[in-house]
Amino acid sequence: MVGVIGVLLAITLGLSGLMGAEGAAGRARTAADMAALAGATALNSIVAPGDPCAAVQRLASANGATLDSCRVEGGDVVVGASVDANILGVPRQARARARAGPADASLAP
Repeated sequence: MVGVIGVLLAITLGLSGLMGAEGAAGRARTAADMAALAGATALNSIVAPGDPCAAVQRLASANGATLDSCRVEGGDVVVGASVDANILGVPRQARARARAGPADASLAP
């Protein structure tokens, strides 16, 4: 009986760690995606153009992420962001990258 309880406890802890890691990864992806979109909007805006990396920094911070990188490639903005997480008592970072920019006319149907 003690063995069964131990196995169930180990499975529960493993699933808890997996869910925490997946949650942190999702937050990092969301922050990177939204930040890249904000940067691309600032870069390609006709009405209110601005510094894309400043917009990226604001959005990443607002989403609880740390901006790792921001660069402009043509009309696209490429962003790297990370989110701090504590997985089963171990400090970790979930990282994500995103790219946003105007649609490529050659890809349109």
